[in-house]
Amino acid sequence: MRQHRLFWLLTAPVLTTLGLCGSCHQAKSPAATPADVATAQAEAQREVEQAQVEARKDVKSAAKVGGNSRDVALARVTGAFDIAMAHADGDRKVAMEKCMTLQPSAQQACKDQADADYQTAAASAKAIRVSQQQ
Repeated sequence: MRQHRLFWLLTAPVLTTLGLCGSCHQAKSPAATPADVATAQAEAQREVEQAQVEARKDVKSAAKVGGNSRDVALARVTGAFDIAMAHADGDRKVAMEKCMTLQPSAQQACKDQADADYQTAAASAKAIRVSQQQ
């Protein structure tokens, strides 16, 4: 009995260490999966559709309330801006999910590109809004 207990006292730490070391060398699965990307795409599409619905409501409301062509034009410009920003936000979220499917060494460059693309799209939307408001 004493030898049996001594055997387990000596082998248990060895087996535990081997188990821990063995799990260290397994390939890690990416943080995101293609299903996560598909979910982000569907969510982005919903956000764009919601922005489109809101833009239509705002234009109709501006037409009903004042009937002033300037108010209607401003509502259209604002709606177009909101839709463009919804596209930019959605594209960024999808791109970030795609980045998460890459190997860790490639993720940061991918995220940086996604951020740069978002900044470009946002700046473009803002410039269009400013030019149309004048």
